[in-house]
Amino acid sequence: MRGDERSYQDLFERLDTNKDGKVDVAELRAGLKAMGIFRLGAAQKIVSSGDQNEDGCLDFNEFSKYLKDHEKKLRLTFKSLDRNNDGHIDALEIQQSLAELGIDISQENAQKILQSMDIDGTMMVDWNEWREHFLLYPAQSLQEIIRYWKHSSVLDIGDSLAIPDEFTEEEKSSDRWWKHLVAGAAAGAVSRTGTAPLDRMKVFMQVHSSKSNRISLVGGFRQMIVEGGLGSLWRGNGINVLKIAPETAIKFMAYEQKIQTHQRFLAGSLAGATAQTAIYPMEVLKTRLTLRKTGQYSGMFDCAKKILKNEGVKAFYKGYVPNLVGIIPYAGIDLAVYESLKGAWLSYHPKDSANPGVMVLVGCGTVSSTCGQLASYPLALVRTRMQAQASLDASVQTSMTGLIKKILAKDGFLGLYRGILPNFMKVIPAVSISYVVYEYMKTGLGISN
Repeated sequence: MRGDERSYQDLFERLDTNKDGKVDVAELRAGLKAMGIFRLGAAQKIVSSGDQNEDGCLDFNEFSKYLKDHEKKLRLTFKSLDRNNDGHIDALEIQQSLAELGIDISQENAQKILQSMDIDGTMMVDWNEWREHFLLYPAQSLQEIIRYWKHSSVLDIGDSLAIPDEFTEEEKSSDRWWKHLVAGAAAGAVSRTGTAPLDRMKVFMQVHSSKSNRISLVGGFRQMIVEGGLGSLWRGNGINVLKIAPETAIKFMAYEQKIQTHQRFLAGSLAGATAQTAIYPMEVLKTRLTLRKTGQYSGMFDCAKKILKNEGVKAFYKGYVPNLVGIIPYAGIDLAVYESLKGAWLSYHPKDSANPGVMVLVGCGTVSSTCGQLASYPLALVRTRMQAQASLDASVQTSMTGLIKKILAKDGFLGLYRGILPNFMKVIPAVSISYVVYEYMKTGLGISN
């Protein structure tokens, strides 16, 4: 038996824990974990790619054929990175290859990528190290490997203008991409519904709380329940859930058009702006329905009809300017903090730098999203006040700058942060619910790792 086939046999026997001559997804996933490899989606993808008789697992022949084919593709990628053909890849070659694809990374980051594959500590990677590192990861083309290097998770937390995840050409040609979007939308719907009372409280405090009318969390909830019963805590949630689908779809399509610039922040901001412009009237409806008194509107369509009749089409774009301006600090700070936190974690764990793992990414995402919200919150508050203005006092229609001046004069700087407590209180439960539902949905739709 040839050397590589012997190593395939040894590997197969290690993975085949129940010794039935086959390796299924669960065994492969457990085997990868036991080897200290965390690679999201790898087990499912390897079995799906190599399973020729479609019995849901791999026998030794299927396993070795998959690895041989995979190695051939890995060798081509290795050669494309080995620019001077010396049989080694160094940090400069990684940097240059990525630069040609429009992705600029620092030498420090190129060295971190290299360190994650460098077994012998030479700060160069030969074919054996490359093969060892990627043999059980189903990335083959350079584009897929780059995606693996910069892998991150995006979770919906209600007001988050998160940049959509990328999908490979293979995923787009199959049904995996829309399944991911469906899983994300379902996670967002459950997450928003679970934290809707806190979201309503945030809007309530943004609009009604002031120095002269202080509203506490307990007092605010009591007020809402007395006015409309327990169910009133979920006012506005229906349309908040309803707008997930168009928002996600438009954002994803806009992002796909702009990602060719390879400027992730710019593409994400423009995608967020495009989606917000298209669905903004739904944002106005959500605010009005959230703040409505019992019996004021019979539902979403009645609310829209009354706004149109009494205030005209322009009312559906009240607060649009601060909303649009708020996207830039949110997306920029969110992304900058996320990359800085991930970079800091990687500098202490260089061996894990190719993939930090889900909990690290979720933690970085939660902190970065919180920082993004802190920076953009005053604009979000002004947006909500403007959306609610007509229903509060039709005679006073203030501009964005006029409203900021008025809040500062009446309540001081902290007046721009009314309602931030319930907003922050919903971040951790929203992220947790979103993540759990997302994972269950992926399993149900057959796209589990």
